[in-house]
Amino acid sequence: MKGKKIHWGWNVLIVVTILICIAAFIIHYKNWVRVKPEKLTVLSGIYYRELPFADLDSVAMVNRLPELERIHGFSAWSVEKGIFLDSIHPDNEISVFVDNLRYPKIRLVHKDSLLMYLNFRDTVETRKYYNYLLDKLAAAEVELPVED
Repeated sequence: MKGKKIHWGWNVLIVVTILICIAAFIIHYKNWVRVKPEKLTVLSGIYYRELPFADLDSVAMVNRLPELERIHGFSAWSVEKGIFLDSIHPDNEISVFVDNLRYPKIRLVHKDSLLMYLNFRDTVETRKYYNYLLDKLAAAEVELPVED
């Protein structure tokens, strides 16, 4: 054993690399959603969006995503996350937070033209957020002043 050095630096590098990979998997694993009275916040890995309910224009449930071109993001199995461009309206950036492409997705339009697609691994949770957003949209429409 004489002459062999133990390179503990390589062991530390391997452990740190494994921990970083595990952390990246955990933060991209699912959509982390926080609901406050005035806004919805979505975090999925490096992607973060805040959606004030006052800016919400429409909410719909769709089965498929339209034809999109990825600017940056990733796809793995049935997961799509990132920023995309619409092939028909290339000026609009679309945020996509889809945990399962096979399940229905919530299509959100806010500020008249910004789109977001969102779903979860569990269709019951997707439906719960869809109903919640519909209620918020209906409440916002009721609160708008009517002009004569």
